Amino acid sequence: MARNTTRPTSRDVAQAAGVSQAAVSLVLGDKWRGRVAETTAERVRQAARDLGYRPNLAARNLRLGHTRTVLLVVPALTTEFFAGVYTGAARVAAQHGFGVVLYPSPEGVGPARDPFASAQTALDGVIASSMAADALTAIRGDQLPLVMLDSDPHGSLGAATVNLDIADGTRQVADHLLGLGHRHFLHLAADVPSWTFQVRADALATRLATVPGTTLRTAHAPIAIEGARDALVQALQHGPHPTAVVCDDDKLAAGAYKALRRLGLRIPDDLSVTGLDDLALATAIDPELTTVRLDAELFGERGMHTLLAVLDGRSPGQDDIPVHLVVRGSTAPPPEKPRAPAG
Repeated sequence: MARNTTRPTSRDVAQAAGVSQAAVSLVLGDKWRGRVAETTAERVRQAARDLGYRPNLAARNLRLGHTRTVLLVVPALTTEFFAGVYTGAARVAAQHGFGVVLYPSPEGVGPARDPFASAQTALDGVIASSMAADALTAIRGDQLPLVMLDSDPHGSLGAATVNLDIADGTRQVADHLLGLGHRHFLHLAADVPSWTFQVRADALATRLATVPGTTLRTAHAPIAIEGARDALVQALQHGPHPTAVVCDDDKLAAGAYKALRRLGLRIPDDLSVTGLDDLALATAIDPELTTVRLDAELFGERGMHTLLAVLDGRSPGQDDIPVHLVVRGSTAPPPEKPRAPAG
């Protein structure tokens, strides 16, 4: 005899219990008290158990106007950092019965295309990581709750922002290099018009300005290893020679490694190099990279907790997430006699 694999419905439960479908909805929605007799409620529950009935939560959520779905918008997935953000957000979401849809904006920074025909009917909220505020106009519309990650808390369209303490991480890098004796710096800066990178530039310049005799030059580069290599080669062949290169992220630092080797300079004997992120890349290059560790999963978790607070009408916390300098082999005291780059 063929096994009946049809999913049981509330009508089946009603027939088995000898009640109406309305009574089944009241009992299984836990709204039966005062409206359905207790013995009848237990009969409905037993019928549901016997039939293996489970309410269709998706249909119920749609009727209530909620899908329990959150959109996570990140720049194009070029590093594992944003995978960690997703992992953290999805973990917290699952604990609260939410799902997370990951949407990597193809443009990275700038307008993001709406991945849904009507985002307002498909989503309960949006978390946006490292994006310009105007990137989310199409997705957010006028109604969707929005939490911005890694964004200006004073100029965000979001209901709340969640940030890593990037400024403190940059200060930790500067303090480390100053403590080693460095006074001449080159900032290999990401050529991206984003608040998070402006924070790095401002924090570095402000900290170095407090120490007499320091110099700071800036070279801009795309967030790509080859682009960073070319930008640093050009910067070192023209202008004063630094003893430390401070990079906005680990990919830029990897490009700096290639540039210095091309120019016949040794790390850290001739120049010290630092990054920011602590990606797997940081320990794959030689010497291993001194960088700032950012907890991507905690970042995602905090973002999801904040969105849940916004959805519940609660006030989310505002403290930045601490970051930590990880000292490895790419930094050392400056050479007594700096070597000029070859050719």
